[in-house]
Amino acid sequence: RKEYVDLYVDYVFNKSVQKTFEDFMRGFLRGCPARNWKMFFPEELQVLLQGCKTFDWHLLEKNVVYRHYKNLDQIIRNFWTVFHELPEEKKKMFLAFLSGSDRISGYELECFRFCIADPQVENPDESSPYASTCSLILFLPR
Repeated sequence: RKEYVDLYVDYVFNKSVQKTFEDFMRGFLRGCPARNWKMFFPEELQVLLQGCKTFDWHLLEKNVVYRHYKNLDQIIRNFWTVFHELPEEKKKMFLAFLSGSDRISGYELECFRFCIADPQVENPDESSPYASTCSLILFLPR
């Protein structure tokens, strides 16, 4: 029985996907040669490919650039008060709204900067916050 189980597991996890995996590996190595990846430790490579999963949210606040706002404006203070009271999952949802991903890939929060801007619309009460994910700008109407 043990031999049968070992052979079955080997088939399911190795032999049945061998051709598909080899095709994937060949394509992956064509775009990303293995010699370029050898300079990373496995943990560093994982962060580079998957992104960071834990964040210092106060550092995120510190790195924000403001356009048409100052960090002491009441709306900005209210924004950060509400943001810091959110549960972790909601903060990651905000990050996804802002950047298109709930992770920051390739680098830590020290390097991640985004902008909070006033869209300067005629009637701010009729406008909702929106984001430019390519430019990392959160448009926050007054």
